[in-house]
Amino acid sequence: MMTPTNRREFLAQLSSFGVLLSRPFPMRAQDAIPLRVIPATGESIPVIGFGSTKAVVQIPEAGTDPLRSVMRMLVEYGGRVVDTGPRSEEIDSQFGRLLNEPELRDKLFLATKINTRGREAGIQQMRQAQLTFGRRTMDLIQIQSLTDLEVHWPNLREWKDTGEARYIGVTVSSYNDYERLEAFMRSEPLDFVHLNYSVVETRAEERLLPLAQDRGMAVLINRPFMNGSFFQLVSGRELPEWAADFDCATWAQFSLKYILAHPTVTCVLTETTNPEHMEENIQAAFGRLPDESTKLWMREVVQGI
Repeated sequence: MMTPTNRREFLAQLSSFGVLLSRPFPMRAQDAIPLRVIPATGESIPVIGFGSTKAVVQIPEAGTDPLRSVMRMLVEYGGRVVDTGPRSEEIDSQFGRLLNEPELRDKLFLATKINTRGREAGIQQMRQAQLTFGRRTMDLIQIQSLTDLEVHWPNLREWKDTGEARYIGVTVSSYNDYERLEAFMRSEPLDFVHLNYSVVETRAEERLLPLAQDRGMAVLINRPFMNGSFFQLVSGRELPEWAADFDCATWAQFSLKYILAHPTVTCVLTETTNPEHMEENIQAAFGRLPDESTKLWMREVVQGI
């Protein structure tokens, strides 16, 4: 991701050419992140969220202060969605205490996952999540990577019926799982589907996103930056000047705006331990989005690198 200095330099260049962004960076707290609707209920959630996988694993070395700064930045702009999943009890307990701090606890839409095999093991993961996060009711419970799907799905349905889960869904992060995911989406009434999609990984556009729209499923997006490899791909490259036409100032926003331009996407989960990068990601939700012809140019730019 661009350094703060490079971001400032880029914005200064735009200004020198008379290009004005619709939400100058940085934003102010009154600029709340735009919302999109969860089809199952009509509830709305912000379109930029936080994926915690790598950041939480760094707690033993970095502590919780970097995460706290990022979470505060997210909440300052009305962000709510935090996606997490089972890790070691030592790490999860520290993250749970952070999410239960008074300034955060009641402002979050918390998603968690079942990622083990066996019915009893899945139930134990759910009970541990309830203890870790101090909540009887989880906002969203997901089966990660379709693991032991047929075993765990009845439990998720039951937890929704008993009020222990507000929403239920499944996740994938690889094209290898797309065929199985599509079959499950056609057979079960999912509230959420959670999948990989970006300006580089575009296959979800072909079948899964249209199917989610047809079936009334909310969509969470993971890997918007391909776990960081997107930034390696574009390192040292100039952002196209025409990116300013859809209020895009950085490569991170280039991918995020591509994703958000799809109307079926409900929320994009971004991962960082840097609050400035979190703010940069949030900025992508404001201003104009690329149209279909521009998205074609965006794909061509990335494919040509």
